[in-house]
Amino acid sequence: MITVKNKHIPFFSVIVTAYNRGYIIDRALQSLIQQSEQDWECIIVDDGSSDKIAEIATSYCKKDDRFRFIHHSHRGQSLTKNAGILASSGLFITFLDSDDEYASDHLKMRKAMLEEYPQIDLLHGGVTIIGDPYVPDMNNPDLHIHLDDCVIGGTFFFKRTSLLNLGGFPNVAYGDDTALFTNAETSSLTIAKTDYPSYIYHREMIDSLCNEKKNPT
Repeated sequence: MITVKNKHIPFFSVIVTAYNRGYIIDRALQSLIQQSEQDWECIIVDDGSSDKIAEIATSYCKKDDRFRFIHHSHRGQSLTKNAGILASSGLFITFLDSDDEYASDHLKMRKAMLEEYPQIDLLHGGVTIIGDPYVPDMNNPDLHIHLDDCVIGGTFFFKRTSLLNLGGFPNVAYGDDTALFTNAETSSLTIAKTDYPSYIYHREMIDSLCNEKKNPT
C-alpha cells in the first residue's frame, strides 16, 4: 500500500482551455503567476491545437509544479473545460480564458469573499471589458446584447463538489456558460455576485470566443 502524506489541496483550481492560442496565452498565464494570492493550481487543457500550445504549456509545467497540462483531440470548449474540471483538486474551481487575464488581486479578493460566506456554491461577476461589449444573443444570434446582461464564465468560482454534482458544462455549441448557470439556479445552489471588476475580458481581438457564435476554445 502506498500512503501519500502532506499532499496539499489548493484553494483554487484554475482551468485554462486553449485552441490555437499559442500567440496570446502567455498573457493569461503570466497574470496568474503574478497573483497576490498564490494558493492555486492551474490545469491547461489543449483542445487539439495545431500550434505551439503544447510546447508553451510544457515550459510552464517545468518551471512551476502548480501547472499541469492535458491534451486531447478537438472536442469544443464545453468538453475541454470538463476535462480540466475532472483533473482538478482545488476546493474551488475557476476559469481563465486563454485570451483574457486577471488583475493582480483577482484571486485574493474572491478568496476573501468565499471565506467570509462559506455557504456560497457559486460566486460570479466582476469584469472589466476591453473592446466591444456586445455579443450575439444565444437565442437569436442575429441580435446582440450587452455583456452586462450576460453571465461570464471566466468569472465563475464554483465549489468543486457542487460543480461535479452538476456534471460540469453542458455540451452545447454556444452559451455553455449560461446553460451551466441555469443548471446551478435550478439546482438551488447558493449563488452570489460581486461587482469588483478584476477579471479582464478582452473583446478587441477578432478571434475572441464570443465574436463568432461557433468559435472554439
